[in-house]
Amino acid sequence: MTLDPSRFDAWVFDMDDTLYPREQGLMGLVQGRINAFMIDAVGLPEAEAKVLQRQFLNEHGTTLAGLMANYAIDADKFLREVHDVPLDSVEPNPVLEGMLKGLPGRKFVLTNGARFHAARVLKHIGIADCFDGVFAIEDMDLTPKPAPATFRRFLDRFGIDPHRAIFFEDTPRNLAPAKAMGMTTVLIGDGHGHEIGDWVDHQSDYLMDFLSPLSLKDAA
Repeated sequence: MTLDPSRFDAWVFDMDDTLYPREQGLMGLVQGRINAFMIDAVGLPEAEAKVLQRQFLNEHGTTLAGLMANYAIDADKFLREVHDVPLDSVEPNPVLEGMLKGLPGRKFVLTNGARFHAARVLKHIGIADCFDGVFAIEDMDLTPKPAPATFRRFLDRFGIDPHRAIFFEDTPRNLAPAKAMGMTTVLIGDGHGHEIGDWVDHQSDYLMDFLSPLSLKDAA
């Protein structure tokens, strides 16, 4: 891989399963809470509720967006309940902290998760002070990635030139609007079985594998 880090003055990261490895299992815990909420909200047996949840995710970007479009639910209650999970499985990562601080330009988190979830996870990993801004689902007015309007709102909020920005994400379809707006895109992981199209510029199994040769910490 040849990539000149000086090309970028904005480094944008999805959080869950991107800033920490999927194998650490945090999103499995969140998914369990989502399943429980779905069963209660839609009044269907577990198997049927899971099918509907996947449908909402595919059609609306998040389970919450699908629920809001079809049921009368308390969005704040959903966000509190599904994200209030223990963080024991997620490992603090001082090496990643050094890599992030060694990158030129500003760093941001762009997550479909809740603000309090992002704050907890970033603090637990030890990288909260690496970022110049966090854009969470509340900042999106609950309209999640991959909605193009959400990306535009994010770029406008922080004054980011998309042609000088690079975006790291574990869900392939969330990279498509970023690429269309001019951002360089990096898929972290295998795409979870979803289509990986030509909107993905680079792919790496783990974020740290990609960042390691780009960090300028030794030259700082």
